[in-house]
Amino acid sequence: MKKIYIITGASGFLGNNIIRKLEQDHEDEIRALVLPNDRSKSLKDMRCKIYYGDITKIETLHEIFHVQEESDIIVIHCAALVYIKNKPNPAVYEVNVKGTKNIVEKCLETKAKLFYVNTVHSIPEPNDDRPIIEINEFNKDLVHGIYAKSKAEAAQFVLNSVKTKGLHAVILQPSGIIGPKDYGMTHMTRLIAELSKQHLRAIVNGGYDFVDVRDVAEGIISAIDHGRSGECYILSNRYVTIQEIAEEICQYEHIKAPIVLPISLVQYIAPIFEAYYNIKKETPLFTKYSLYTLQSKSNFSHEKATSELGYTTRELSKTIEDTVKWLNN
Repeated sequence: MKKIYIITGASGFLGNNIIRKLEQDHEDEIRALVLPNDRSKSLKDMRCKIYYGDITKIETLHEIFHVQEESDIIVIHCAALVYIKNKPNPAVYEVNVKGTKNIVEKCLETKAKLFYVNTVHSIPEPNDDRPIIEINEFNKDLVHGIYAKSKAEAAQFVLNSVKTKGLHAVILQPSGIIGPKDYGMTHMTRLIAELSKQHLRAIVNGGYDFVDVRDVAEGIISAIDHGRSGECYILSNRYVTIQEIAEEICQYEHIKAPIVLPISLVQYIAPIFEAYYNIKKETPLFTKYSLYTLQSKSNFSHEKATSELGYTTRELSKTIEDTVKWLNN
């Protein structure tokens, strides 16, 4: 049976990397959903048909979900609004919760299989240092930040739809994604670019679990064949400090390493910078929430994904090298 892949958030960092993997199989049809005003060059010359729509407006999704012949419809739902500011933003709920509910409705209507890209941020922090593994119930009140709360609520809705409506859905939970082909210049890519150009002469001493976007893309595609409906899979790598990332960049570029500041100092001045960048309508590299994340427990285990999906990760040095090369092109 013919496979039709529908990728939401297709022009985004993860979305375009997934399509780069999928387009290698010329038997399948790839449909890319992008916003009507999206002029991103990330999908240029790629083997996919572009559909314009908005996941928060269900009436704009009819065309991409319309299939005339019997097919195996596979939806990879990447579209999300990542938000690291403290200032309330109703769009986060609209995209991450309402948008996901609309995608679920269309999947049920067309009997499509859903592969929902969630996040490890929707998993509550443990009280000790034990490895963080998958959970089977999500509670937005147990996680911190607007983004994490919205993704926890959406994940629970997906699981409820599996249990009560017969939705076929697998939830994938990447940790902090880094790597090449980030045309939208997300937070960590901006940081890598600033360090590479020597525009950032000071960093903080925290860290997180960072994973290569290409490994995440491979894990999601593997879940299509091997993932179990109603299950969650963490797609992580390992804990990496910002200092280690900086050192890898400096070693590759043969430049001087930045100084390392204590997070406690940066936390003190972060609200001032955030207010300043709000006026400029930009997002600072370090906000109160991003600094919280760099101190949070991130001992995520991808043992389940490795065992069931054959998930693997590459070395950080290779990720940094490929990212810097791409940024310099």
